[in-house]
Amino acid sequence: MNAESRHIARRAATVGGATLISRVLGFVRDLITAFTLGAGLLADAFFVAFRIPNLLRSLFAEGSLTLAFIPAFSRVRAEEGEQRAQEMARAVLAWLVLILSVITLLAMYFAPELTGLIAPGFERNPELLATTASLLRICFPFIIFISAVGLCMGILNALDHFFAPAFAPCLLNIGFISFALIGWHFDLNVAYALAWGVLASGLGQWLFQQPYLRRLGFSWRGPWRWLDPAVLRMGRLMLPSVFGSAVYQINLLLGTLLASFLPVGSISYLYYADRLVQFPLGVFGLAVSTAALPSLSRLCAEGKPDEFLAVIRSSLRLSLTISLPAMAGLIALAGPLIALLFGRGAFGAQATQATSAALMAYGLGLPAIALVRPLVGAFYALEDTRTPVLVATLCVAVNILLGWALMEHLAHVGLALAVSVASAVNVALLSWLLRRRLGAWPMCLSTWLKCGAPSLVIGLLAWSTSGTRLVWLLLIPVWAALYFLLARGLGLDEARLLVDALGRRLRRRRG
Repeated sequence: MNAESRHIARRAATVGGATLISRVLGFVRDLITAFTLGAGLLADAFFVAFRIPNLLRSLFAEGSLTLAFIPAFSRVRAEEGEQRAQEMARAVLAWLVLILSVITLLAMYFAPELTGLIAPGFERNPELLATTASLLRICFPFIIFISAVGLCMGILNALDHFFAPAFAPCLLNIGFISFALIGWHFDLNVAYALAWGVLASGLGQWLFQQPYLRRLGFSWRGPWRWLDPAVLRMGRLMLPSVFGSAVYQINLLLGTLLASFLPVGSISYLYYADRLVQFPLGVFGLAVSTAALPSLSRLCAEGKPDEFLAVIRSSLRLSLTISLPAMAGLIALAGPLIALLFGRGAFGAQATQATSAALMAYGLGLPAIALVRPLVGAFYALEDTRTPVLVATLCVAVNILLGWALMEHLAHVGLALAVSVASAVNVALLSWLLRRRLGAWPMCLSTWLKCGAPSLVIGLLAWSTSGTRLVWLLLIPVWAALYFLLARGLGLDEARLLVDALGRRLRRRRG
């Protein structure tokens, strides 16, 4: 295990630890949302209204913006100095605010038409369509704030700071929780309260990043120019990659479109199931790709193909080390998890059963979804944005066709299953094309076996105890410890590396 891999694991542990706090708050947020909003008409309206700016967040804030900005910023900083890099970042912010402000004004003006485009089935219910459009007008400006937060994340990551960007999403969850409880307590419309909470949390996340930037010597005040050559070069890389970097979110959005033709509540079932899948993805899937991108960009610029391939393989092994056992656990414990987290208040038994089925279908694709981001990051480090876009286009077509075919027989579960299959196709194609580029497979079959065998064991053990809620809840730490012990026994070095990195991080916090 080389030094670069250990450094990536330490970065990933930092991001994963901060994100874990956010995801725990996210569960509380979803619990409160399910309790106060349920899974009916208003819930469907809010989730569609929020999904549109949330998709743009994935495209800009966490997608192509960060992936294109970090290599460009790092290159300018190394070749032209710190002040020149800061000029570039200021110019990027100016362009972001200008472009997204125009998009926001258009979206607010054409909110009914946009709602009808995203959820055409809502046009059969004028009340649902009008409510969704009204909520969309409140939520949409969120994209301006959160994209600026994504830019801050890129700057901080390039300066080797990873904690603050990972912790910032806690504020979104706190906003959801606070505004939902305020709306419920004062007998207000909870959907509208949540929409205002989304907007307030976006501003809060931006403000949270600023002290960390100042501490590292960065300032938004200073010279910049609209036609900055580095920004234009970054834009040429970013524009074609907007689509390719967020194919999973695009597939979810298309699932929402198709689900609008299904019975009321289908969109909500998919939303709550996806929130559980996002937990392991956010805690470690995103953490690995975030930690690896600076190293990949540097090694590519230095012309070190062997080290470049080693970092890719290490990143993918780290992703599988977490995502495969997470998949096993989510599938085995889908019913008890949904019942424990959401099964109360307006979220009844039928909603629990329907959401559990969607969770199992989404869970099958979790490893593939986790692997897409590091693979796309590898192509971006090679300054190849065309390949991920072409692959993503094909996978979106697979998702649409398969989802349309399966929803007739499996309803919303078929839509979730289509997303999983499309994600698997995405990983297979990206891996094959990267092998042609580098001359070797980015991932070995032995890695799947070393992670898959202990994952199967803990999945079966978890399923055998799922009938008793208290028992499986108490045994979750035992299953995790058993998995890492088995994986380490099979020779998976990443299992030991993760444990060591997390332990080091905890000791540092206590100290």
